[in-house]
Amino acid sequence: MNNPSKSCPWGRYLIITAALLALVVLVWWLYQPRPLVVEVAAVGEGRFEQVIEEDGQLRLKNRYVIVAPTQAELQRPTLKVGDTVNAGDVVAVLQPASPQMIDARTRQMLVERVGSANAVRQAASAQAQRLQTALAQADLEASRANQLAKEKFVSSSALDQALLAQRAARQALAAGKAELGAAEFALAEARAALSRSEPAADSKATAGLWSLKSPVNGRVLKLHLESAAPVNPGQALVEIGDVGALEAVIDVLSSEVMAIQPGAVVSLSVGGGAAPLVGQVERIEPVAFTKVSALGINEQRVNVIVAVEGGATALQGLGDGFRVEARIVTKAQDDALLAPSAALVRDGTAWRVFVVEGGRAQARAVTLKDRNADQAWIESGLKAGESVVLYPGSMVGDGQAVKLAR
Repeated sequence: MNNPSKSCPWGRYLIITAALLALVVLVWWLYQPRPLVVEVAAVGEGRFEQVIEEDGQLRLKNRYVIVAPTQAELQRPTLKVGDTVNAGDVVAVLQPASPQMIDARTRQMLVERVGSANAVRQAASAQAQRLQTALAQADLEASRANQLAKEKFVSSSALDQALLAQRAARQALAAGKAELGAAEFALAEARAALSRSEPAADSKATAGLWSLKSPVNGRVLKLHLESAAPVNPGQALVEIGDVGALEAVIDVLSSEVMAIQPGAVVSLSVGGGAAPLVGQVERIEPVAFTKVSALGINEQRVNVIVAVEGGATALQGLGDGFRVEARIVTKAQDDALLAPSAALVRDGTAWRVFVVEGGRAQARAVTLKDRNADQAWIESGLKAGESVVLYPGSMVGDGQAVKLAR
């Protein structure tokens, strides 16, 4: 029969050994590296855009300022800012400060001004006709080139040149017509100045009064005087413009404006939940000006003029001086391989990212074609569908075990 007292030490040894092994396993488990919780994003294909974002404002393409032609007394205006006026409507009434408002010399000057404006209009009309002829010639050349291209007698580049010449001729004609319209407006304004130089004599109440009329259809933008007051020659009285014909003026840093080309696509955000306006860069002014930034730094800036598309319908509810946030596209590429800029890490003069593979972050060198604040255009080193670590810190290394954040 076995003696129990002799078998007890072995049982204690087994218990102590098991406890030590459990302690070793516990210590190993406690000091085992934990996977880092990281945020990831997928690499994909899409449209890459390099943009310049700046603030600007809308302004009227054409602003007309009605001024006092001579020293007189302005009667209290009946118009208010925002009122709609048509060409020929009375916008201000002047009462002569003296019995004789103008002399023969002044009247002759008004007559000569009408003649000068008429000459300018005739020149603009002739220019528009010349441009019309040029467009007809360009249409013929484009039609002929198109036919020859179908018959393989001319190259595709020759056809493209003919089509571009046709487009340029059409745009030149549009500019010529605009100049003709401006000349006609100037002539109408000069004739209006001449016609209002003679006081109305249809009744005693209006005898000796001058009625200043609007040269165009539009709305009242500003009343320089809201009550009766004496005015001097050339003093501004009323400003009128068509709020359905607006353009945007964006001031851009002179160091960035060189990347902008005429015709670049622009998105204009007006706020208030309204859909952004679409436009194109029409021209870049060749002169810079100094502007003090919010940080008190003197900056050299250049005005970029943007033509807004959509006409009066798109501009409904907007007006002169409204603030806009412009997004000017300087470079664009469709079907580009894109990765978040937040995944990029500097590696000397090169770049790398951490790709998540098998629960570990693998460092991989990448080559960039371009990047912006949000996205990087990848030339090589990644494939669509791979996941990269966002905002990798100093704790993320090559081969580091990671866990995706939820």
